[in-house]
Amino acid sequence: MAKSRNNLLGVGGQRKKLSRADQQGAGSARTADRKVAEDKKQELVRKMRERAEAQAATTAAEPGEQGDDASSAQS
Repeated sequence: MAKSRNNLLGVGGQRKKLSRADQQGAGSARTADRKVAEDKKQELVRKMRERAEAQAATTAAEPGEQGDDASSAQS
């Protein structure tokens, strides 16, 4: 039997299986929770980067400051 060219069943990828809540329109709470979680994560990452940059700047500045103080005290 020859292949049917008119039958496009399955073409175009798979569809996401919807939960009952999603089917009934109550799935938006899940989306909102994910957005809140993502926002919290981004805020935490931002704070951690700021702390790391501040610590790196402090560590890099300490040896330079001590060397400047010692040379100015000798002058």
